[in-house]
Amino acid sequence: MDPFAPDVLLDPEPMHHLLREAGPVVRLSRYDVHALARYEQVHAALVDWQRFESGAGVGLTNFRHEKPWRPPSLLLEADPPAHAAPRRVLREILAPPALRRLRESWLATAEELVDRVLARGPEVDAFAALAKDFPLRVFPDAVGLGPDGREHLLPYGNMAFNAFGPVNDLVTADAHRVAELSAWVNAQCAREALSEDGFGARIWAAADRGDLTYEQAPLVVRSLLTAGVDTTVHALAAALYAFASHPEQWQILRERPEAARIAFDEAVRWQSPVQTFFRTATTDVRIAGTVVPEGTKILMFLGAANRDPARWEDPDRFDLTRDPSGHVGFGMGIHQCVGQHVARLEAEALLTALARRVRRIEPAGTPRRHPNNTLRSWVSLPVRLLPAD
Repeated sequence: MDPFAPDVLLDPEPMHHLLREAGPVVRLSRYDVHALARYEQVHAALVDWQRFESGAGVGLTNFRHEKPWRPPSLLLEADPPAHAAPRRVLREILAPPALRRLRESWLATAEELVDRVLARGPEVDAFAALAKDFPLRVFPDAVGLGPDGREHLLPYGNMAFNAFGPVNDLVTADAHRVAELSAWVNAQCAREALSEDGFGARIWAAADRGDLTYEQAPLVVRSLLTAGVDTTVHALAAALYAFASHPEQWQILRERPEAARIAFDEAVRWQSPVQTFFRTATTDVRIAGTVVPEGTKILMFLGAANRDPARWEDPDRFDLTRDPSGHVGFGMGIHQCVGQHVARLEAEALLTALARRVRRIEPAGTPRRHPNNTLRSWVSLPVRLLPAD
């Protein structure tokens, strides 16, 4: 079984079912890794950073033996003590109280965007016009990026998330752009490239205080630009796809727009934009009676865990009446997505603006996915937006 085959990446649920049924631990001989697809084991591995390390890489490449293609992420690909200071700085910068000043402007931007989209007529590519357009406006602004070159952010993220998998056709297709995209992103992480009032400037200010080193600061900014764009874009697309295919759930949101964040989390659980991450066993680890040898790569199927019927009732259904808290779509434990509150605020702004103006979202064509070794991503999502009376 190849979890990185194009057909599996486009439609992973059949494989997820087979993996969950096969057992709590499954060996994938093609890549010589151990796989976890049940919620109980995935959750346990995510929170146990001592025995399931991230510092050897959260992709198939083992940093103990192979050189990474770029300096490792201080957030995703590091463990304590190296992980502690960067996460502490970002957690403070991205905490809910710090985001409150952005809420009104993001709501206004979302309302302006939705009004403009509706003025074009009912049929729209919701991926390009909404899920992609909105985050690429508000998030780079918040980081402090200038207006030029933002079209590089999604291709760079696509390349970075592909690199967590094997060196397959998806990776080689990006090889010719690695230097160009990496150089652009690295340039945006420099202090002089950032505005004085954004997240990036606050990261550099943390270096001035001694909370980070000056070598760490640009890598922390890079973490924002790598993990904070593609994941949110595809999560918003998942939410819009969910509502187009579950019209009764859209009516619930219209009646209760304060449920926008719950709806977003349920969409993340249901579609899991981040499908997989790896860990590496730091010692011989016993999982449900199976000993996973020290140094072994462990592939965690977040998407499969989020639809585990042992954890979720009717897990294949998108349902705003359920409590989606506890899903692993943002990870769990000390490596849980530090920017998840930013993504929730973006979703709240966009979904609230839509709920006020659109009475129904309908499919208007066949949605198209884009295969990625880690992400469940989109190319287009044609829908029909019927304005409210």
